[in-house]
Amino acid sequence: RCEKAQAEAAESWYLALLGFAEHFRTSSPPKIRLCVHCLQAVFPFKPPQRIEARTHLQLGSVLYHHTKNSEQARSHLEKAVSADPAAREEARALSGNSVDAAKPLLRKAIQISQQTPYWHCRLLFQLAQLHTLEKDLVSACDLLGVGAEYARVRGSQHLRLPPQLLLMERKLQEVHPLLTLCGQIVENWQGNPIQKESLRVFFLVLQVTHYLDAGQVKSVKPCLKQLQQCIQTISTLHDDEILPSNPADLFHWLPKEHMCVLVYLVTVMHSMQAGYLEKAQKYTDKALMQLEKLKMLDCSPILSSFQVILLEHIIMCRLVTGHKATALQEISQVCQLCQQSPRLFSNHAAQLHTLLGLYCVSVNCMDNAEAQFTTALRLTNHQELWAFIVTNLASVYIREGNRHQELYSLLERINPDHSFPVSSHCLRAAAFYVRGLFSFFQGRYNEAKRFLRETLKMSNAEDLNRLTACSLVLLGHIFYVLGNHRESNNMVVPAMQLASKIPDMSVQLWSSALLRDLNKACGNAMDAHEAAQMHQNFSQQLLQDHIEACSLPEHNLITWTDGPPPVQFQAQNGPNTSLASLL
Repeated sequence: RCEKAQAEAAESWYLALLGFAEHFRTSSPPKIRLCVHCLQAVFPFKPPQRIEARTHLQLGSVLYHHTKNSEQARSHLEKAVSADPAAREEARALSGNSVDAAKPLLRKAIQISQQTPYWHCRLLFQLAQLHTLEKDLVSACDLLGVGAEYARVRGSQHLRLPPQLLLMERKLQEVHPLLTLCGQIVENWQGNPIQKESLRVFFLVLQVTHYLDAGQVKSVKPCLKQLQQCIQTISTLHDDEILPSNPADLFHWLPKEHMCVLVYLVTVMHSMQAGYLEKAQKYTDKALMQLEKLKMLDCSPILSSFQVILLEHIIMCRLVTGHKATALQEISQVCQLCQQSPRLFSNHAAQLHTLLGLYCVSVNCMDNAEAQFTTALRLTNHQELWAFIVTNLASVYIREGNRHQELYSLLERINPDHSFPVSSHCLRAAAFYVRGLFSFFQGRYNEAKRFLRETLKMSNAEDLNRLTACSLVLLGHIFYVLGNHRESNNMVVPAMQLASKIPDMSVQLWSSALLRDLNKACGNAMDAHEAAQMHQNFSQQLLQDHIEACSLPEHNLITWTDGPPPVQFQAQNGPNTSLASLL
């Protein structure tokens, strides 16, 4: 009882100092000197090794992010690594986010952690991740192999499975049979419940993200449901229920709390691709709330990565639902997160410029949209992102109507009929839609119908609701132009219903305008009036949001195309873009 009381007392003074330090760090403006004093006050108490190492990490992080004293920051990191291999997560951040500077620190930690299997394998994974960032997959796979062999020597099948699964997942040309094999390996493994569920989450995350990368939104549903059920199960288990006899089996590939955020994240990714945007908002809110709680006591870089990816997806949802001002403020939030971490900016710069390009399209700033997409193309070597950017840039050229040479060049590079550059079902369907849009603007209606029917076939096969709605309304427009009012109505009515369900404000605006004109042409005065009122309501909502977005100081971000994100923004005098094409 005496020992317990002493432990509780030690924890209380530590938490008090940590709370004061966090209060000063998050003050406006931050009081960094006082924050550092609070953290330094921990050491005279002769704290346990774990707390000492964590405090060195926190000091290093504060000094790196808020001062120019990089040498002192590095010194604290090295002390933390020497005291506790758990310091591997902050090695990159305190090394100026330089992979070259981080790798020696990780190798040193790997060398001194050979008798602590848990940290030895986590450090091997971390170094493998750095090699992956550098596109050195050979070295990454070698390290994963070392991890698997180390686990074999330690007699830990549980520790051996994660690197084996990653090595299998790398062989993309054989991915489907390998995923089946991986699933069998996990299900056949015998161990305590929390270890088995942890491995199942690991495998299912690999499986779900593979399907999402392939744009197979419908096919992924059974795997995603299993993953969600698995995380519910693991959240009810306690880590100390069954302690393994082998120390190597203490390893978990990710803390349980981080797994929960990761499952929220892949659920948001799925909802965004499928067009369930209200569901995406719901899970984003849950994930961000969880992240805020975790980041109060955990400065792991992976949490910031999760936060940025969540924001990237919800920003795209906001642009679709007609909340451009909110989307712009969230883009600014991503910029602020990237300012704090050069590595984070390096990994997400192309995505950030892509989001700005999509925002520019939504407010009809086509020259800025072109500049943002062009910048994003220059910054990425990721094939799926490249195809996504090119598809959107092609739509910008189509709307401008005077960039024929550039447009033909882009369309040839994303030709869905021949050698499409990526295997994504969703992106290939989108490429057919862009072809149909171009043919429509060229007045080649039969050709446009062929492309759009191909889009519909592909989008219906995988429940790509936004592409379905866009294709239906464009087909409806074509039939209206051709004078086939009945067929036009058969396309526009389901387009409006689906767009309302998503909800997609632009498709609702377009559909309501077509319904108004269709009903006028057919002599249905009451229905025409109702559609006209809907169109007016949508127009007013979009106009109000447009004016609000363009009036924000963050709107000046649309001119940023080089270097790190701007630190601050100057206020706009008012909106400077035309709404003619929008309304």
